Amino acid sequence: AELKKASKRLTCHKRYKIQKKIREHHRKVRKEAKKHGRKKPKKDPGVPSAAPFKEELLREAEQRKQRLEELKQKQKLNRQKEHEKKRKLEAKKNAAKIKEKAEGKESSGKSKAKTNKPLDKNSKKSFCRELKKVIEASDVVLEVLDARDPMGCRCPQLEQAVTCSGGDKKLLLVLNKIDLVPKENLEKWLNYLKKEFPTIAFKSATLMKDRTMEQFTKRRARVDLSRTTECFGSKCLLKLLQDHVRTQNKAIQVGVVGFPNVGKSSIINSLKGVRACNVGLTRGVTKSMQIVHIDKQTKILDSPSLIADPSNNALALALRTILNTEEPASADVLEGVDAILNHCSKQQVMMHYSIPDFRNTEEFLTLLAQKRGMLKKGGVPDVENIAKVLLCDWTGAKISYHSQPPESHRPPPYLTEDITAKMQECFNLKNLEAENKNTVQALKCPSPASSITFQSAGMTNGTIQENKVIEEASEWENLETSMEGEEDEEEDITESDDDQDDVEEEKDIREVTRKAKLGKRQSSPTNSEKQIAESKHSNSLSLSLDKTADEDDAYDFNTDYV
Repeated sequence: AELKKASKRLTCHKRYKIQKKIREHHRKVRKEAKKHGRKKPKKDPGVPSAAPFKEELLREAEQRKQRLEELKQKQKLNRQKEHEKKRKLEAKKNAAKIKEKAEGKESSGKSKAKTNKPLDKNSKKSFCRELKKVIEASDVVLEVLDARDPMGCRCPQLEQAVTCSGGDKKLLLVLNKIDLVPKENLEKWLNYLKKEFPTIAFKSATLMKDRTMEQFTKRRARVDLSRTTECFGSKCLLKLLQDHVRTQNKAIQVGVVGFPNVGKSSIINSLKGVRACNVGLTRGVTKSMQIVHIDKQTKILDSPSLIADPSNNALALALRTILNTEEPASADVLEGVDAILNHCSKQQVMMHYSIPDFRNTEEFLTLLAQKRGMLKKGGVPDVENIAKVLLCDWTGAKISYHSQPPESHRPPPYLTEDITAKMQECFNLKNLEAENKNTVQALKCPSPASSITFQSAGMTNGTIQENKVIEEASEWENLETSMEGEEDEEEDITESDDDQDDVEEEKDIREVTRKAKLGKRQSSPTNSEKQIAESKHSNSLSLSLDKTADEDDAYDFNTDYV
């Protein structure tokens, strides 16, 4: 066994003692320096006046100085020349690179340029492409739902695509974040959802150790590991998948899909037992398909989040769309906060945030910003950033709220009895119910009083096909082109109007000059005529703004004439 290196850490007593000794030593040195006094550097005495060749020596010294200065200047010039050469070479290289890129872009035509655009990982089109890959490649699809609003996390387009795909493709519902919902409400939702698809109650581990991460030291801050790392429902889900493998007699691929921040990657991490996928509070962390091997027979495919359709209501867009935290908060964020507050009971919100009564969302956000200390320069509450934080809290695992399932069960039109029976095949539903009951009993859930009641807005429409995303982009382009066309038309109209005004002004100027000539011929005009002429001149002043120099002279001569 290798010997550990001796620690360099000292006790406080020893460290303070050393510091004291150092201070005393410095004090002693300063005291001695004061006693002896500072020795001034000796001045150069120069050549004595009695020296026989004084003038020659001085000339030689001056010549040496000049030579040194010349050498320094030459060296400086040489350095500058070298720097300029280097800069020119770098500039040429950069220009060549830019030319090569431009030529490459020109050679690859518009069609290639269009195909290269969606390769950006953050684009919606790439998200749809990766999601489609996952759905096509997987034998079992896990649709992850947030237990606080399960109906709002369901996507009818996704369910229809899986159920109507043909073959033996199965769809399972995973009810995640069950620790943020009261037990009674959770049981109601499980009873409601199991009528359509096999549903698993799940609570993913929120703090997973990475393989590369070091173990926690003793001196580190205490973490409530019982609440963070404990996972519920993983055994039940793995059993279901293993049973399906036995019935199929082949290895299966399991795709995990859902809207942003429902906990797709955290479910995979808790099934694997190690942090295999990146997880974060921000929405849209996963940007491409990731394959995670759980055992020899099962592979899990992590997918990017579903994209909510823009036709959805404000609440669905606020909770189910990907937010860009770097960009400044737009009006959509404030609308989303307004929609959330409208779908909750006001008293419970006030109790949760411990905020006094508020009239509107702006007042609520200002009060919350003041309470949390989110202020701009001059003590102005930062409403935009607090709105973003609030939306992140509502999609994350911070706030406990619950929605009630519909009173009467009405399955969607694409879900017939035959399809539900087909989806429930190959699964032991009795064992599943028993396992769900065990997880619910073992879990610590919040009381109904502490959880905020929330009104769900129903299923959220999503875009799965790339074509729909392209159509939206093309619509925007058409709108932009039409707007540009309208602007051009408006400019033409304004130009024509300006031309008409110029023609009218010229006519008025001609009339004024003609009257001026007539005025010259008259020898002594009367006072009334003077007044009329002045009034005409005042009117013509307002009209004639862009006149030539000759017309100005004529007009000025007439006004000066008495």
